[in-house]
Amino acid sequence: MKSIMLMFDTLNRRMLPPYGNDWVHAPNFQRLAERTAVFDRCYVGSMPCMPARRELHTGRYNFLHRGWTPLEPFDDSMPEILKDNGVYSHLATDHQHYWEDGGATYHNRYSSYEFIRGQEGDFWKAQVEPKVEIPFNSRALDDPTFIDDLWKQDWINRSRMPAPEDQPQARTFGAGMEFIRDNCEADNWFLQIETFDPHEPFFSHQEFKNLYPKIFDEAPPRLAFDWPSYKPLTESPEYVQHMRYQYAALLSMCDRYLGRVLDLMDELKLWDDTMLIVCTDHGFMLGEHDWWAKNRQPWYQELAHTPLFIWDPRSGVAGERRDSLVQMIDLPATLLEFFGIELPPDMQGVPLRETVAGDTAVREAALFGIHGGHVNCTDGRYVYMRAPDNPANEPLYEYTLMPLRIRSRFALSDLQDIQLAEPFTFTKGSRTIKIPARAWPDAHSFGTLLFDVEEDPEQQHPLEDAAIETMMIDHLARLMQANDSPAEQYQRLGLQARP
Repeated sequence: MKSIMLMFDTLNRRMLPPYGNDWVHAPNFQRLAERTAVFDRCYVGSMPCMPARRELHTGRYNFLHRGWTPLEPFDDSMPEILKDNGVYSHLATDHQHYWEDGGATYHNRYSSYEFIRGQEGDFWKAQVEPKVEIPFNSRALDDPTFIDDLWKQDWINRSRMPAPEDQPQARTFGAGMEFIRDNCEADNWFLQIETFDPHEPFFSHQEFKNLYPKIFDEAPPRLAFDWPSYKPLTESPEYVQHMRYQYAALLSMCDRYLGRVLDLMDELKLWDDTMLIVCTDHGFMLGEHDWWAKNRQPWYQELAHTPLFIWDPRSGVAGERRDSLVQMIDLPATLLEFFGIELPPDMQGVPLRETVAGDTAVREAALFGIHGGHVNCTDGRYVYMRAPDNPANEPLYEYTLMPLRIRSRFALSDLQDIQLAEPFTFTKGSRTIKIPARAWPDAHSFGTLLFDVEEDPEQQHPLEDAAIETMMIDHLARLMQANDSPAEQYQRLGLQARP
């Protein structure tokens, strides 16, 4: 048996034809839907990028205990479990966070890995004095957290990519397809092809922009760029539409390389014994709810409701929809079960074999969120977003043995008031460092929100229904308890901890 996972970053469900989009050019995603089970109720878990990947390894929620983090010494890792049980696991990726401080423990869990450089502001090609023209950084004016060095580096990187084939995504898929060709006659392997696209910046070449004629070559300075800020929307409708077209052009590039993998599976007749999973970590706000990007605002459907496609050769289900509520934490469990490997006790996800085959439910409700933000819960119809109970968003701590952030170590000032915490149920007897956390400043201001996403899929009309809220609070507290949530999370949210 073999398995291939194609993982895109920031793949928006609403932009895909199988989920109802009628203007984005993505015929291979439609073709994919005809060959797989298409999930209509897939939700994120821990956000954003590396917290989601920690879930892909461990099969359990990350965000109640920790923000952006490497894999911890006590974490179970699905690719490593495969490797230890005779299943070769290989990672081909251009996701630059894997070689930054906060992602540095993930790739060595695989049997082998291949890194493709150059995405976003990846510090790749060296120019002490840039030899390319660096456009004015309008994003830095809007987003004070943006690192100007990333902007400069990105334009240096782009100068080395004169054609689509030179872009990291194309080279990543090329590396993954090389692995497939080299090993198609072998058995017992798992391949993860993971591209950072269509994550911002939405850099694509003209042939993909030509699919969307309203993208013009000489836009005014604020329209010419493809890297939106993480902030409230203040721009014109024309700017918003332009940015959506930029995203769509990059998505059409993703569609091209998805199609090449599907072609290869056809050519090599891999459908008979090879599982295929196509997934993402989260969505992205493109002006909806008057917001750009992610992280600061509540986790609306545009961010939390994600696409998922699975082909399981054991059931052969193709061209069917699945209504069951599923999450990222289910994917490592699904892969381990596919190869006949027992799940570790701390893994909370559920194998989706029977869900693919016959839409068998695996959970009543799902938890999702970002460390220090809203804690959210859905039962598939209602989405409940529980805000912090106080403007200071306190108390809040991170629990870790790996004090690293995205691109840096914890500052010494962060470590002046640390404590040793008692073990959690999943730390295998190990005590962790308890560190005062940096809370998201805006979470309290949005308030607690409740939506009926069947009746109000765009979440324009918050509900005020005490009975439904009580039901969702019960789901929320039960799932927090099952995840061994730190006690202060209940206090931060104004909830009563269960005995």
